[in-house]
Amino acid sequence: MQQENLTQAAQEAAENNAEHTIETMPSLEDMLKQSELLAQEHHDAWLRAKADADNIRKRAQIDVANAHKYAVDGFATELLAVKDSLEAALTTETPSIDNLKSGVELTLKQLTAAFEKNGLAEIHPVGEKFDPHKHQAISMVDADAEANTVVAVLQKGYQLHDRVVRPALVTVAKTKNS
Repeated sequence: MQQENLTQAAQEAAENNAEHTIETMPSLEDMLKQSELLAQEHHDAWLRAKADADNIRKRAQIDVANAHKYAVDGFATELLAVKDSLEAALTTETPSIDNLKSGVELTLKQLTAAFEKNGLAEIHPVGEKFDPHKHQAISMVDADAEANTVVAVLQKGYQLHDRVVRPALVTVAKTKNS
């Protein structure tokens, strides 16, 4: 009898739990509303992400434009000292040849220092093998040097870091005819 009571009690408990745990499925309208809200949240998040990406792109364009626009700022500042020196030389009331020469030499040193500080280097290739990437041959001459060797520089060349800005104008040794 005790077992019968336990079984009956267990059945009653199961029925009570079943009545309380019966879940009702949300209606299609509720599910549609939830889906629409979720879709709206995703759409808003997408619009914000798109606006952020556009803002980043615009800021990057402005930064690149400013970098191009003000790239020579440091170099220009260095050249101002050279210009000031040249103007000071011209305003001297009683210039002598020696004073002008020493002033020009100091100004050239300032200019050379500005070039070096900004990575602008001379190409002065006397005695080097002719390199069409750095040199422009103006003529060929008979010389004691090996063929295709630079024997004279008519105009110095310049390179900015590793890029040639202006090739050196050179005279190259001819091949010796035997």
